[in-house]
Amino acid sequence: MHRFTSQRYQRVASEAPGGAGGSVAHRASEEEEEDDKAFDDDFLDLPELEDGGKDDDRATSTLLGGKGKQIALGVPGAEKRFWFQRGKTLYDADAIATQPSVFDDPDTLEEYRPPDEWENNHRFDPDERWTWGEEHKLIRKIDGRVMVFAAVMFMALELDRSNISQALTDNFLEDLGMDTNDYNMGNTAFKLAFLCAELPSQLLAKWIGPDIWIPTQMVVWSIVGAAQYGLKGRTSFLVCRALLGMLQGGFIPEIILYLSYFYKHHELSLRLGFFWTASTMADVMGAFLAFGILHMRGVEGQSGWRWLFLIEGLITLVVGLFAFVLMPSSPTTTSSWFRGEKGWFTEREEKIMVNRIIREDPSKSSMHNREPLTPALLWQSMKDFDLWPIYILGLNFQTPMSAPANYLTLSLKGLGFDTFKTNLLVIPSKVFHVVNMLGLTYAAEVFGELTFTAMIGQIWAFPFLLFINLVDINNINKWLAWVVMTILLSYPNAHPIQVGWNSRNSNTVRSRTVSAALYNMCVQTSGIIAANIYQADDAPRYKRGNHVLISILILNIFLYLGTKLYYVKRNAYRERVWGAMNEEERLNYLATTSDEGNKRLDFRFTH
Repeated sequence: MHRFTSQRYQRVASEAPGGAGGSVAHRASEEEEEDDKAFDDDFLDLPELEDGGKDDDRATSTLLGGKGKQIALGVPGAEKRFWFQRGKTLYDADAIATQPSVFDDPDTLEEYRPPDEWENNHRFDPDERWTWGEEHKLIRKIDGRVMVFAAVMFMALELDRSNISQALTDNFLEDLGMDTNDYNMGNTAFKLAFLCAELPSQLLAKWIGPDIWIPTQMVVWSIVGAAQYGLKGRTSFLVCRALLGMLQGGFIPEIILYLSYFYKHHELSLRLGFFWTASTMADVMGAFLAFGILHMRGVEGQSGWRWLFLIEGLITLVVGLFAFVLMPSSPTTTSSWFRGEKGWFTEREEKIMVNRIIREDPSKSSMHNREPLTPALLWQSMKDFDLWPIYILGLNFQTPMSAPANYLTLSLKGLGFDTFKTNLLVIPSKVFHVVNMLGLTYAAEVFGELTFTAMIGQIWAFPFLLFINLVDINNINKWLAWVVMTILLSYPNAHPIQVGWNSRNSNTVRSRTVSAALYNMCVQTSGIIAANIYQADDAPRYKRGNHVLISILILNIFLYLGTKLYYVKRNAYRERVWGAMNEEERLNYLATTSDEGNKRLDFRFTH
């Protein structure tokens, strides 16, 4: 028999995955005994089963509110979280899915109630209830309408920013009279412009809405991408790379903030795994496209790489134009001339969407989706030191693998593979990288462990980086060298985990808007560092560069351990302070505190 008093409910709500936005709220204890008795009386009235027992599932889905009022709620932990869960043996599709939250308690409902200006407020109802079957059907619909096109847009971005790698195999540098240092400079210009545009672009999207800004970005950068057809030399190359980076900067954090309007925290983490899978699949598709398009060398007297830039830029232009009509501004504003007069979702579905999100994380209603950030709010978010450990990880974790990845096509050509075989040989590492990244992302949610799971990528890469430090792969069998590089670059990437981790620990729309951009700026800085580790005077073995890479990797392992320790200590401190308060003090804190987001004493960091 499961018994939930008001105090027990609040503990369960806080322990549920992402429950109540990571908050712990308690009701006063005077009614506990009365509630227990009311629950027991109600439990005795439940129908008997054939074996003489009580309907325990119904009992666990019943929670007593104030004055003995029954409120049906789902049992935390009964949720179907992964695609491979099938049948009633793993979850009950007919069970109540509405999870306990701060909105179930009259004492905390008003403290967390969404403001009137929130765009989804008309669908908020603390008494709304739905089943797991309804919720899962709705999630599949959101995946099909929102997530799939978000992935397509990311593929378009990746196609335009990474096709430079395929161009290298078609004598790109020689045609423009450049060397590898010029190539490094182009990568640096792209990354630096991308980095500098991250925050301004994110703030602009928050002001006018990602549904308007993202399509605009895509159309403009696709024109620049296609314009690379007319490159004349080093100067035009650097200008185009810088413009492309400036226009693409901010796209990733904008999409992440946009998706957070539709998904719970753990759902977003898992879908970000597929989001970056789309990026890798774009690399695979790009390799196949390059194999065909580069055969156009000589058409109209032009190089194959010129046709590559032009054709792939036009593909992105088409996706950008579709984005104007396929991106609704919020879950409750999907009607349009293109999406239909009634929109994508029924009123019932909109209520489920809004309430399931807001019950898990009340902070998601803290700002309107077209509300700009003031300079004061921006500064408040930037100085949030509790997110700095994740930023530091973003600055370093991909660097040891990014430098070899940047030079993979050049390395394969240097080993003796021709242009077309080189483009095909990069595909296996991309495919295995996808599989391992998805496996890592799922593992983080299955085991509820982010830090140590994210660190696995570093451990994976260590023996292969050690090998290329000790052995000159230019003087061994070229197929063995390819195998070593392929396995190295198949490492399980923790990027989706860390993006979701950053979002969870932000705990407000304001902070989430800024932190997504700051984290990605750190990742882009990592790309700038990686683009300059291999230098022309260190070629072809890059012995000095490889020493730097393995040193950074060892540093990363200690950074992950330090991050784990930091969040454990921060949570322990808050537990001590919160535990020292009585019920009245806790309620008074919730009603009067000026603490926001992850600075609240009732918030716990995920790690």
